[in-house]
Amino acid sequence: MIEIKINQEPIELSKILKLANIVSGGGEAKVLISEGLVCVNGDIESRKRKKIYVNDVIQFQENTYLVVLDDTSNDNEKVGHKSRKAISFI
Repeated sequence: MIEIKINQEPIELSKILKLANIVSGGGEAKVLISEGLVCVNGDIESRKRKKIYVNDVIQFQENTYLVVLDDTSNDNEKVGHKSRKAISFI
Protein backbone atom coordinates (compact mmCIF):
# COMPACT_ATOMS: atom_id res chain seq x y z
CA MET A 1 0.00 0.00 0.00
CA ILE A 2 1.33 3.42 -0.99
CA GLU A 3 1.00 6.27 1.51
CA ILE A 4 -0.28 9.70 0.52
CA LYS A 5 0.70 12.29 3.12
CA ILE A 6 -1.59 15.24 3.78
CA ASN A 7 -1.22 18.08 6.26
CA GLN A 8 -4.86 19.11 6.43
CA GLU A 9 -8.21 17.44 6.03
CA PRO A 10 -10.56 17.17 4.40
CA ILE A 11 -9.08 17.33 0.92
CA GLU A 12 -11.03 16.83 -2.29
CA LEU A 13 -10.52 13.56 -4.15
CA SER A 14 -9.47 15.27 -7.38
CA LYS A 15 -6.86 17.32 -5.50
CA ILE A 16 -5.38 14.33 -3.68
CA LEU A 17 -4.95 12.50 -7.00
CA LYS A 18 -2.89 15.47 -8.21
CA LEU A 19 -0.99 15.73 -4.92
CA ALA A 20 0.06 12.08 -5.15
CA ASN A 21 1.06 12.45 -8.82
CA ILE A 22 -1.47 9.80 -9.80
CA VAL A 23 -2.67 12.19 -12.51
CA SER A 24 -0.98 15.10 -14.24
CA GLY A 25 -3.78 17.62 -13.72
CA GLY A 26 -7.16 18.36 -12.25
CA GLY A 27 -8.96 17.85 -15.54
CA GLU A 28 -7.57 14.36 -15.91
CA ALA A 29 -8.53 13.55 -12.30
CA LYS A 30 -12.10 14.72 -12.83
CA VAL A 31 -12.50 12.60 -15.98
CA LEU A 32 -11.16 9.44 -14.30
CA ILE A 33 -13.41 9.98 -11.28
CA SER A 34 -16.53 10.70 -13.35
CA GLU A 35 -15.89 7.53 -15.39
CA GLY A 36 -15.92 5.46 -12.18
CA LEU A 37 -12.27 4.43 -12.33
CA VAL A 38 -11.43 5.49 -8.76
CA CYS A 39 -12.56 3.72 -5.57
CA VAL A 40 -12.61 5.19 -2.06
CA ASN A 41 -12.82 2.78 0.86
CA GLY A 42 -13.85 -0.03 -1.49
CA ASP A 43 -16.66 1.85 -3.25
CA ILE A 44 -16.60 3.35 -6.74
CA GLU A 45 -16.56 7.11 -6.33
CA SER A 46 -17.98 9.44 -8.97
CA ARG A 47 -17.95 12.69 -6.94
CA LYS A 48 -14.97 14.83 -7.92
CA ARG A 49 -15.21 16.85 -4.73
CA LYS A 50 -15.59 13.87 -2.41
CA LYS A 51 -13.96 14.81 0.89
CA ILE A 52 -11.00 12.57 1.77
CA TYR A 53 -9.78 12.12 5.34
CA VAL A 54 -6.83 10.47 7.11
CA ASN A 55 -7.06 6.64 6.93
CA ASP A 56 -9.21 6.67 3.76
CA VAL A 57 -8.09 4.12 1.16
CA ILE A 58 -8.04 5.09 -2.53
CA GLN A 59 -7.74 2.54 -5.33
CA PHE A 60 -6.84 3.37 -8.92
CA GLN A 61 -5.77 0.81 -11.51
CA GLU A 62 -3.65 -1.79 -9.72
CA ASN A 63 -2.52 0.53 -6.91
CA THR A 64 -3.90 1.06 -3.41
CA TYR A 65 -3.17 4.27 -1.51
CA LEU A 66 -3.59 5.03 2.20
CA VAL A 67 -4.11 8.64 3.26
CA VAL A 68 -1.93 9.47 6.28
CA LEU A 69 -1.09 12.55 8.31
CA ASP A 70 2.20 14.25 7.40
CA ASP A 71 3.95 14.45 10.79
CA THR A 72 6.64 16.74 9.39
CA SER A 73 4.20 19.61 8.79
CA ASN A 74 4.07 22.78 10.84
CA ASP A 75 1.82 22.55 13.94
CA ASN A 76 -0.59 25.15 12.51
CA GLU A 77 -1.04 23.10 9.36
CA LYS A 78 -1.86 19.79 11.04
CA VAL A 79 -5.24 18.18 10.74
CA GLY A 80 -7.84 19.96 12.81
CA HIS A 81 -5.72 23.08 13.37
CA LYS A 82 -6.75 26.20 11.54
CA SER A 83 -4.65 29.30 11.70
CA ARG A 84 -6.61 32.24 13.03
CA LYS A 85 -6.36 35.80 11.83
CA ALA A 86 -6.78 38.80 14.05
CA ILE A 87 -9.92 40.82 13.44
CA SER A 88 -9.97 44.50 14.23
CA PHE A 89 -13.10 46.57 14.66
CA ILE A 90 -13.13 50.27 13.87
